[in-house]
Amino acid sequence: MPASHVSTHVRDLRREISHHDKLYYDKAAPEITDREYDALLRELRDLEDAHPDLRASDSPTQRVAGRPLEGFRPVRHRAPMQSLENTYSLEEADAFMARVEKLLPSIALRWTIEPKVDGVALSLTYRDGLLERAATRGDGTTGDDVTQNVRTIRSIPLKLDGPVPALLEIRGEVYLPKKKFTALNAGREKEGEAPFANPRNAAAGSLKLLDAAVVARRGLDAVFYGLGAVEGRGAPETQSELLRWLEKLGLPVVPKFWEADDTQGVREAIAQLEKLRHDFAFETDGAVLKLDAFKRREQVGSTSKAPRWAMAYKYEAERARTRLNDITVQVGRTGTLTPVAELEPVPIAGSRVARATLHNEEEIARKDIRIGDWVFVEKAGEVIPAVVGVDLKARTGREKKFHLPEKCPSCGSQVSRDPDLTAVRCLNPDCPAQIRRRLEHFAARGAMDIEGLGEAMVDQLVTAGLVKALPDIYALRAEEVSALERMGEKSTTNLLAGIAGSKKQPLWRLLFGLGILHVGAAAARKLAGKFHTLEKLAAAPTAELESTEDVGAVMAQSIHDFFHAPHNQKLVESLRRHGLNFGQHDERAAPASQELAGETWVLTGTLSRPRDEIAELIRRHGGTVSGSVSKKTSYLLAGEEAGSKLEKAQSLGVSVVDEATLHGRLAP
Repeated sequence: MPASHVSTHVRDLRREISHHDKLYYDKAAPEITDREYDALLRELRDLEDAHPDLRASDSPTQRVAGRPLEGFRPVRHRAPMQSLENTYSLEEADAFMARVEKLLPSIALRWTIEPKVDGVALSLTYRDGLLERAATRGDGTTGDDVTQNVRTIRSIPLKLDGPVPALLEIRGEVYLPKKKFTALNAGREKEGEAPFANPRNAAAGSLKLLDAAVVARRGLDAVFYGLGAVEGRGAPETQSELLRWLEKLGLPVVPKFWEADDTQGVREAIAQLEKLRHDFAFETDGAVLKLDAFKRREQVGSTSKAPRWAMAYKYEAERARTRLNDITVQVGRTGTLTPVAELEPVPIAGSRVARATLHNEEEIARKDIRIGDWVFVEKAGEVIPAVVGVDLKARTGREKKFHLPEKCPSCGSQVSRDPDLTAVRCLNPDCPAQIRRRLEHFAARGAMDIEGLGEAMVDQLVTAGLVKALPDIYALRAEEVSALERMGEKSTTNLLAGIAGSKKQPLWRLLFGLGILHVGAAAARKLAGKFHTLEKLAAAPTAELESTEDVGAVMAQSIHDFFHAPHNQKLVESLRRHGLNFGQHDERAAPASQELAGETWVLTGTLSRPRDEIAELIRRHGGTVSGSVSKKTSYLLAGEEAGSKLEKAQSLGVSVVDEATLHGRLAP
């Protein structure tokens, strides 16, 4: 391809990727699948690698840097990043507006009312429209340079749309969407790690990670609403104009804001926002009231800590008072001990809450939570219950202080304590609680997919002493299993058949099922595709592991450490003796043909086999499988009782086929 054509194609690819970013993040209306998006990105990356002179700092390929940082460099803000005064009282909000009116007598004032995003304050610096730096608030004067991590947030443009001042500081918040927060905590608990207390803590922790590749997987997002320093002309003169202008520049802004001319209008806006706030992707705990005109703000001025022209009105969180009956301890898959509050059941935010995580021993001591206390419980991030305080006036003196045990409550082994007391672990790899969690993960549908080996069966097997290590499931005998509760001849036969059948599962499923820290199903596919056998993967140096697509330094080190731990080497050798597929003859993972190459399939309805099997069949013949129908979908494979996907496919003119048609194309 001539150089001029390459340059044009690179420019077109960047424009197309930027278009899809906006559809995905700003409008929540993607036109293509994630796989198709990744293909565009890969094509652009390959072209830039072949033509380094075409690589640019604002290219989508530059969002994730190659190597982790050693630390964060301090950055001095050109204009201070102040915090806001806040109140829980509407009367105090009225008084705030009255004070501003007194400072600006005989001037008609206009106010904007915006959601208060419960995130991490961030400042972006754009020079000539290109992202130059991103920094946290810090002490308001100096923050940390988190540019490398912020570049991974796809909703933040690397280049602004349209003419802008030569230098522009933009202020806003980074947050973790509520759905991402729920998924992240579920993953952490599965890995035996303590869950984050709320979305804000998760966002703050993510933003300060040293490995940008890990940050990228967290799925952070952002909202922008303010200006810092500006050099040059073109910036708006009011808050309402600013929000509209930022959106035109390609920056994410609050989904809704209000304008009002008086106290009553402000109160009505606050009430409307409270009704809508649970519908936002971010957690919001209040409304921010601001003078609209920047000129008036300059006249009002600021204190050393906060502006006089803005205030945050915070909503009361939904909370309940109940008795803390006990504190139990859970042991996760990696041995982490997590204290759990056992509560007198109480309704909060539409659900009945009987348990709440207490995170760690340090958190319990800081809040002085004791067994027998009357405690206050809230739903952190409107998602998970959390004990937020103690009713000290209700204490009788009979309450008991809590300390994590010195020995594992499951196996009795001595526990290991980190110096900061935030993590206490059982180091016994044969701990029954850890075996339960590891076996549940190993047998899960997304991993080895062993039907019948769910939580209840795992508990029975471990309690009965039939399974003391993960490979023991492959030595189970029919007479042992049938002796368990509610296990008849048919149930026993089906379970043992499912266990035996799992030996043939493809390498990536085994790799994911092993539960290596940070290795999800997608990464397991990439690793299996590159190394082909478990032996090669286990022997690979970290540098070679890192060269795998989507594998960063942290994951590479985790894989290396896993396969070099003696007890894991024993585990792997035992699985080998039981005949599991280590990739040597992984026919299911090998391409069968390219009959479906370039085609995107979506599955819906009741099919003759599990969808995972049919999806794997399509992939083996060169096709891709997506979870949603779009204009880019080639075929919808519809079984019985097909629902909304069928309707959407028909409305878009997507070809709808049955299983017979698919198998007919793949027949030799």
